[in-house]
Amino acid sequence: MSSIIRIEFPPARQAPARGSEGGLIDLSPHLVPAPGRSRLNGWLLRAAAPAVILLAWQLASSFGFVATEVLPSPADIVAAFAELIRLGDLQAALPVSLGRAVAGLAIGGTTGLALGLFAGLWRIGEGLFDAPLQMLRTIPFIALVPLFITWFGIDELAKLMVIIAATIFPMYLNTYAGVRGVDPKLIEAASIFGLSHRQTAWHVILPTALPSILVGLRYASGAALLALVVAEQINARSGIGYILNNANMNQRSDIIIAGILVYAALGIAIDLLMRLLEHLALPWRPKLALA
Repeated sequence: MSSIIRIEFPPARQAPARGSEGGLIDLSPHLVPAPGRSRLNGWLLRAAAPAVILLAWQLASSFGFVATEVLPSPADIVAAFAELIRLGDLQAALPVSLGRAVAGLAIGGTTGLALGLFAGLWRIGEGLFDAPLQMLRTIPFIALVPLFITWFGIDELAKLMVIIAATIFPMYLNTYAGVRGVDPKLIEAASIFGLSHRQTAWHVILPTALPSILVGLRYASGAALLALVVAEQINARSGIGYILNNANMNQRSDIIIAGILVYAALGIAIDLLMRLLEHLALPWRPKLALA
């Protein structure tokens, strides 16, 4: 006579949610910070370090630890800004300096883009331009300033050539790398679908290389601003460099630092503009961050 053996298993134990005792963390929603609060904390953290530096700087100047002739206090620099605005010097200098930077970036960036596309798309372009440009890019553009003065004099053309020389190479390198970095499988797929060489370049290669091209534009814009600082030391009769030269002759260190801060503000504004351009041109690109 057969018998049925029943095996009963004890009920499964539910693992207790352990806190600080067992090392597990309660991930309930009430402990996760809100996105707005996290963003506010990030901005406060970013602003804390500059605020501490400015406070320490002002205190050091107020108590005489640092001579005002060597390093003016933040209050003196703010007063120098107010003086430049009251006299109208800053309003007159900004359009001139921006015009130089934008003109040099437009010419140098367009030239670098054209050379990068030519060298990236055609072997003859690579053979003609890649090796010379790779050699020339190792020369700092600052070292070319005396040569440009000899060739073009001390007027606006020399200043423009300095900015052009600084912006060609970042644009060329990133454009060339973006075009050559296109996945060959995409080119093969375009050939299978019957696209011509021109259609492949326009619909496949250029959109794929666009992120690298925009990175090159961003680097070139920063290089244009750096070159602007150097170029405006060449017999500048207008612009921010002219203000700095006059302040140097009059030993006005507060105006010199104010002019340097204007250059810094222009750099931040240009970088934000390039970020906006990347956001508008690449809406499909995901925004990845670890935390």
